[in-house]
Amino acid sequence: MTRRARLARLLPVVLLGALACTAERPAPAPAPRGTPTLGFEVVQSWPHDPQAFTQGLVYREGKLYEGTGNYGESNIREVDPQTGGVLRRRNMPGQYFGEGVALFGGKLYQLTWRSQLGFIYDAATFDLVGQFSYTGEGWGLTDDGSSLILSDGTSTLRFLDPTTFAVRRSVKVTDAGREISRLNELEYVKGEVYANVWQTDLIARIDPATGNVKGWIDLTGLLPEGERTMNTDVLNGIAYDAAQDRLLVTGKRWPKLFQIRAVPR
Repeated sequence: MTRRARLARLLPVVLLGALACTAERPAPAPAPRGTPTLGFEVVQSWPHDPQAFTQGLVYREGKLYEGTGNYGESNIREVDPQTGGVLRRRNMPGQYFGEGVALFGGKLYQLTWRSQLGFIYDAATFDLVGQFSYTGEGWGLTDDGSSLILSDGTSTLRFLDPTTFAVRRSVKVTDAGREISRLNELEYVKGEVYANVWQTDLIARIDPATGNVKGWIDLTGLLPEGERTMNTDVLNGIAYDAAQDRLLVTGKRWPKLFQIRAVPR
């Protein structure tokens, strides 16, 4: 093969690699408009499956549940929080792209991205026990003890009846009057909705009654550059351990799960 032919064959690979490296870096963050912004300190960290395209994260009663995405790779799993090992897994059919996950009433609820279909599993057995539908895209999911809370990539949060899945109400998320879109993985923490803002290192702390952003947590630099690879993707995944008041975060294809504490910058 001539040198020119070898270069022609290698060029698409080089370009794809460059694009992958570009895609893994967060986009510019929506600068908070005078809203309090906290930094972080790492309390401790544990291994995390670097192949897991994390879309949802839930911690309850000592158990860590995770939902992953991508067509042909999506699943719901129980993870050993100390080792990152997968204890149980149920794969989604290949035509679905898994998204956010919530645990409510002994059942795990998992969204899909563009199929407008959610799956319901028995949390104890991972048996599929039901399905539900919604309009638009599915991104993040959590609950406030009475409603499931769904994000769809816009600035809107929808509060769903967990039995009928009817929309009870919705709120627009704003920071000083500016709508905040790309709301992704969600977690309910001490009366607030925490939301990853896709392609940024920011977590928004949202008042669920009004949609107003009460504060931000800036996690820039949480995963050190030396621990990133060309497959490392964006921050995504928030779980709250209410029993021990611990906030856990990770990202798509991150090698670590972190316990963090929000602190002044």
